[in-house]
Amino acid sequence: MRVLGFMTGTSLDAVDMAVLETDGETISAFGPAGERKLTDETRDIMLAATYEALRWPRGAVEPAIFAEAARAGAEEHFAAAEGFLAANRLTWSDIDLIGMHGQTVLHERPRGGGVGRTVQLGDAALLARKTGVPVAFDFRTADVAAGGEGAPLAPIYHLARARASGLEPPLAVLNIGGVANVTFIGGDGEIAAFDTGPGNGMLDLLVQDRSEARFDEEGRLAASGQVHENVLQGLLAHAYFRMPPPKSLDRYDFPLQPLAGLSLQDGAATLVAFTAEAVRLGCELMGETPGEVIVAGGGRRNPEIMRALAQRLPCRVSDADEHGWRGDAIEAEAFAYLAARTARGLPISFPKTTAVPQAMTGGRIVRPD
Repeated sequence: MRVLGFMTGTSLDAVDMAVLETDGETISAFGPAGERKLTDETRDIMLAATYEALRWPRGAVEPAIFAEAARAGAEEHFAAAEGFLAANRLTWSDIDLIGMHGQTVLHERPRGGGVGRTVQLGDAALLARKTGVPVAFDFRTADVAAGGEGAPLAPIYHLARARASGLEPPLAVLNIGGVANVTFIGGDGEIAAFDTGPGNGMLDLLVQDRSEARFDEEGRLAASGQVHENVLQGLLAHAYFRMPPPKSLDRYDFPLQPLAGLSLQDGAATLVAFTAEAVRLGCELMGETPGEVIVAGGGRRNPEIMRALAQRLPCRVSDADEHGWRGDAIEAEAFAYLAARTARGLPISFPKTTAVPQAMTGGRIVRPD
């Protein structure tokens, strides 16, 4: 199938798009990839939906803004893809299937024996009607209902991508978005995965709270600041780091309050160290040191994050682009791949990636009216 995958991360930056030709097992061809920045209107409504979700009690009626935000998300995806396809001389008739992750506005891991909650907003039925193409969506709900973490879901694609590149295990693929997640591919080819800790999310929120910027461009703020070890150790004392994997995070699980006494520059430097040290601690949990950590996602564009990872990890750290991967498109590619697996009834989550009892399928497909 020729599948168009969409991903919108918790950084609320852009709609990422990528085309794969795949049967959900092997990858036969990589089509074009690209992005379109979110409009201010869509970003604002998704932020409003996120704040509503954070205040939403279990068992209460779903906030009304969810439906409005889902429609806005679908319209944004359609507009982004229209330009993307035209620029690459493709039409909707060239696409067999769409994989739409949707915008995560809430993610709560299971606690105390209860199931978690996860919400991704995007009106898949509206997107299917506008495009005339079936849409695979809602990839996380079944996993959560079965007692799983609902995240991360990209590991099975990371394995396929590494095999397509002929890379030898053991190795790790680290995606740094709002939250950072890692996939370990062991020497036996088995995968294990979990969220390591904050990615760009806390740093973005700090910059947005203290300045007019949305992120620390080129890591300049962090580069001019100093790491405060006492604050860093306080952040690392969070109970999450004592939990065994698999485990998952929401972008808002770590508050900014511990950084209140630091300058913006020192706060940025300390958060960069926090991201890298959390990855190091995660590597220690695996019991097998990877030969290489391949870094994808927006975080790899921050030179200070890449420098901190290289300093703290006991192995080679590389940018995904060094292997010919499209580092900005890995997650969009992953949801194209997961859409194909959904269409074929293949599992997308596994005991060592999301803590589900057994490998299980996920996602639903809605067809055009």
